Amino acid sequence: MEIGKEEGCRGPKGFTAVHLGAIVATLWILFLNGLVGYQLLDDGTPISLGLILISAIMIFVATGYIALDTAFSWSGHFKDSLTAPNQNYGLYILYQLMPLVFMFLFFCLETVLVLRVLGEKKPMLYLAAAALLFAIGQVFQYVISTHICSGTKQRIDGALFETLFTLLSVVMIWVFWSSITEDDWPIPVPGEGDYGEVIQKMAIASVGAGCCMARQAEAVT
Repeated sequence: MEIGKEEGCRGPKGFTAVHLGAIVATLWILFLNGLVGYQLLDDGTPISLGLILISAIMIFVATGYIALDTAFSWSGHFKDSLTAPNQNYGLYILYQLMPLVFMFLFFCLETVLVLRVLGEKKPMLYLAAAALLFAIGQVFQYVISTHICSGTKQRIDGALFETLFTLLSVVMIWVFWSSITEDDWPIPVPGEGDYGEVIQKMAIASVGAGCCMARQAEAVT
C-alpha cells in the first residue's frame, strides 16, 4: 500500500490511518470479550470496562500513528516503505498479523468455554459459521477482488463482498453470544420463538445493503 506517495491526498491518508487503527482495536476488544466468560474480573465493573477501553485506545493510537507517520513521513523512520517494494513491517504486524492472532485466540477461548465449561455443542455451529463467513470475505478481498474489479471495469471490487460477509460474520458472533448467555434479549434467542425468521430478515437486509452499495458505485462511475 503506497500511502503517502501523492501529496494531495491528505484526507484519504488520514481516514486510512483511522480505519487501520479501528480494525486492530476492534479485534483486540473481541479477544478481551473472549476472556470475559472466564470471569477473571467481574464483568461490567468499572475496572474491567476501563481496562478494555484504555487498552483499546492505546492500540488504536499506536496503529494510527504508525500509519500516519508512514503516510506523511513525520519522523522519516518509515520513509523507505514509500518506495518499492513498499515493505512496512510495523503496519504489517499490527494490521495483518495481530488481528489474526486476536481472532484465533478468541475462537480458541470460546471453544474451550463452550465445550469444556458449559458442556454444550450447539453454540459451536454459530461460532463455526462466523469463522466460515469471515474466511469467505477474506477470499473475496485477497483472491477474487482483482477479477471482480476487472470484470466490472473498476465499478466494484472484492471489498464490497468482503464487507458483506464480515457483517454476516458479526451477526453470527452475536447469535453465538446470545445462545450462551442468560440475559433477556430484544429478539428471541435459539429455542424461543421464530429465531430463524429473525436471522433470515437480518441476512436479507445485509444483502440488500450490499446491492445498494453496488448500484451506487455503478452510478458514480
